[in-house]
Amino acid sequence: MKKLFIFILLMLFSISTVAAASSSVDASGVSVSIMSQTPNPARPGETVELTLSVQNFGNENLKNIVLTAQPEYPFSQVNGESLTKTIPYLNARQDDDEAATVKLKLKVDADVPPGTYKLDVVSTDSSGSTKTTTLNIEVRGKEYAQIVTISKSNIDFATEEQLDFVVTNTGSSPLKNMQISWDDSTGTILPVYSSNTKYISYLAANQSVTVSYIVMADVNANPGLYQLNVTLQVEDYNSDISTISTKAGLFVGGGTDFDVAFSDNSDGEMSFSVANIGNNEAYSVKVSIPEQDGYTVSGSSSSIVGNLEKGDYTIASFAIAKEGDTQSTSNGKSSINTSETSNELNVLIEYTDSAGQRNTVEKSVQVSGNTTSANSNLQNNSASSSSIVYIIVIAVALAGYVMYYRKKHGENPAAVQKLRSLLQHGKKKEGN
Repeated sequence: MKKLFIFILLMLFSISTVAAASSSVDASGVSVSIMSQTPNPARPGETVELTLSVQNFGNENLKNIVLTAQPEYPFSQVNGESLTKTIPYLNARQDDDEAATVKLKLKVDADVPPGTYKLDVVSTDSSGSTKTTTLNIEVRGKEYAQIVTISKSNIDFATEEQLDFVVTNTGSSPLKNMQISWDDSTGTILPVYSSNTKYISYLAANQSVTVSYIVMADVNANPGLYQLNVTLQVEDYNSDISTISTKAGLFVGGGTDFDVAFSDNSDGEMSFSVANIGNNEAYSVKVSIPEQDGYTVSGSSSSIVGNLEKGDYTIASFAIAKEGDTQSTSNGKSSINTSETSNELNVLIEYTDSAGQRNTVEKSVQVSGNTTSANSNLQNNSASSSSIVYIIVIAVALAGYVMYYRKKHGENPAAVQKLRSLLQHGKKKEGN
């Protein structure tokens, strides 16, 4: 009986010793958990801030509890930030709302692939008891897309134009189920052959995709800069939709075109009709005849005709002579050879478009075959000058002869009559 009693005492002593040893190893009863994480998930190459809840579930009050983070890949210490935090006091048997909070900042490696990574936090109380808590931290690449470029800055009225949007994944994670759409609140610019919404099923990190539309601008709208509201919707890992909104400017208007036609050739001038056949008004229009083979311009070679609305026209006239070579004919008279001279005349039109840019358009115009050549004009002018001189010489000679005849014969009626006959005979010869 005595031996049995001693055995029981030994057993009780052993149990109490083990319990005491166990209490000394985990006496603190400290529990460490993550309350919040910013950002969540953690992002490669960025800093993650952990807010930790530290709670005492033990039966003893604790002092000077020290928490020490022991980061391993992909986590590391942030410059200027301590990995150790101290809690002065923790009551025993704490409820959740009595827990202490501490914050830790860690650097996430820039090249880490997405996944869940472990972080060990060691807690030590004033008695020297320690406990290691392993925390799980999710790391995921940045999901971000950007509309980098739009292919055009301006389009014309009533003309089908291709408009390209380039979408780039500037994050480190792939994107899926993307939706891009745009609209012009004025209704001036609209898509044709499709709606204004298109879809991108998948876009890898650092990759780009081009989304194309065929658009047209209302012909009755005013030229100017119009705002496109662009929206991009992206689905993340959790199937949550995030929206990226941006704006782009698109100028509607610009250049125009002209039709030039030969109108008239009279009184030494050629006239041309100039019509604005484009969809935009032309400002400060100037029509010019450039230097070219086969034609000579007398006087000004340019004419400012002002503004021309679309569909409007005007007349511009110039003193233009067609050049040619003289040659002798079988009867000994000179003629003008214009067979080698082209009937096409180049006309320049300078104007300012609706975007404020100065433009030049060159047109080739077929002129009439009745165009007077420069050499022909010169020959006719010489012939006219010779006739005038001839008439003057005859008149002077007749006048001298009359004065001499009167002086010699006086006012003899028979002589006067004879003089008149001579004068009339001279006029008839002049006429021939």
